[in-house]
Amino acid sequence: MSIRHGLLALLEHGPRYGSQLRTEFESRTGSTWPLNVGQVYTTLGRLERDGLVAQSGEDGAGHALYAITDSGRAELRTWFEQPVDRTSPARDELAIKLAMAVGAPGVDIREVIQSQRRHTVKAMQDYTRLKAQALTALEGGGSRERDDVAWLLVLEQLIFQTEAEARWLDHCESRLIRLSSTVTTTTTAPAAAPAAVPEPGQGPGVRRGPGAGTEGLGAGAGSGGRRGAGAEGRAR
Repeated sequence: MSIRHGLLALLEHGPRYGSQLRTEFESRTGSTWPLNVGQVYTTLGRLERDGLVAQSGEDGAGHALYAITDSGRAELRTWFEQPVDRTSPARDELAIKLAMAVGAPGVDIREVIQSQRRHTVKAMQDYTRLKAQALTALEGGGSRERDDVAWLLVLEQLIFQTEAEARWLDHCESRLIRLSSTVTTTTTAPAAAPAAVPEPGQGPGVRRGPGAGTEGLGAGAGSGGRRGAGAEGRAR
């Protein structure tokens, strides 16, 4: 999540101080990604170092105000115009957990999947309820309409995300069942019969592979076995 660009976007509306930026950021995103004041001021310090914001005096209560600079506006425009890079996806804890659970001793990966699915479905239901509330607020035309629209977009992204996660978990379970079935079939299928001494009267086609059935055969082996030296001598 780009906190620095989020703060720049808020500062474009006018000078703000740290706790004010935190409140507006959380209001815009519905506190989905809560910030602490220390994090905000640390980010402001870096933005100031990079020439993207500058201190702009104080308000009546003595709070230090920050204002966006021309370089900050240019940086913000670039951020809005460029797509979010997906070539280096963020680490996903759930994907990492399932990857590590495969083959982990004492771990039932299907139970891990089912437990996560229950949590994911519950989260999806909660987001859907919050979406209904956001829509109600929008229809009421309140003074915070802009924040309600922003929060609605965030909620819908979370709903789509949890729906996709639930489908992925279903896919993971199906995949594991198919792979388990394949492994079971492979391991329980009748093994190739070991090389054995042919029984008397067997036809010439019973030998399996090079050299099969050659150990322990004597001159008196049946016609399907490899003839020993005595048999070859009689043939001549």
